[in-house]
Amino acid sequence: MKDTAEILKKVRKIEIKTKELSKHLFSGEYGSTFKGRGMSFSEVRDYQYGDDIRNIDWNVTARTGTPHVKVFEEERELTVMFLIDISKSSFFGTVNQFKSEINTEICATLAFSALTNNDKVGAILFTDKVEKYIPPKKGRQHILRIIREIIYHEPERQGTDISSAMAYLNNVVKKKSICFVLSDFIAEDYNDALRIAAKRHDIIGVRAYDDLEEALPNVGLIKMKDAETGNIQLVDTSSKKLREHYAQYFKEHMEYCQSAFRKSGASIININTREDYVKHLLRFFKSRHR
Repeated sequence: MKDTAEILKKVRKIEIKTKELSKHLFSGEYGSTFKGRGMSFSEVRDYQYGDDIRNIDWNVTARTGTPHVKVFEEERELTVMFLIDISKSSFFGTVNQFKSEINTEICATLAFSALTNNDKVGAILFTDKVEKYIPPKKGRQHILRIIREIIYHEPERQGTDISSAMAYLNNVVKKKSICFVLSDFIAEDYNDALRIAAKRHDIIGVRAYDDLEEALPNVGLIKMKDAETGNIQLVDTSSKKLREHYAQYFKEHMEYCQSAFRKSGASIININTREDYVKHLLRFFKSRHR
């Protein structure tokens, strides 16, 4: 069991760093990016010149014989969900931070931006099963609870199943949400689940990866452990064929991820562990509200 004082100290440290980032960099960007994303149906009225034809209600139009459009109104608050991969492969990094540490800071930064915007925030922590669901709520204490769970929740499993996390999101969050999926996306067959979830929610993937996952250095014989299976084997990194196979494995997962998000109409942000995630988030926000 973790010492309570140690937990509070670490959570407080992350709060100070990410709250300042949120305050000075992301609050305005967040608001302008997602304002108006949450829309609810209000009424049907006669079509007027200049109305968006995409809002025509074809059922009412056919029944009445005259064009009618659906009218939507902006919801005053949004629901922001974080799907956070806490599988063993996230606890890896060779330069500045583990992928899990980057995910925690990004989650905290965006959560405090949502707090400034008076939005609800919730989280789903997953491995190859959903480990914990924290329903959306408002308030600083709620956000600190989410941060605390991300840091200190002890995963029951080691693998990664993005599909089951997406399906769970659709089951428990019926209202349209802004959903950030924080993972390395080293997983299989989540294309269909992502496409279904993206029809209801605004999905943004945040993919963290490390240089050593992209290319294996030539350093002779080394012991390697698979983080998610625990298997250990001796690997000859001097083999060019092996290094090429290793690089191809990474490339295939990256291309699958990019393709899955593109086909579903969702967004993806790629962040290397040696890079500053701030510039990637700012670039994403600016691209979304051009």
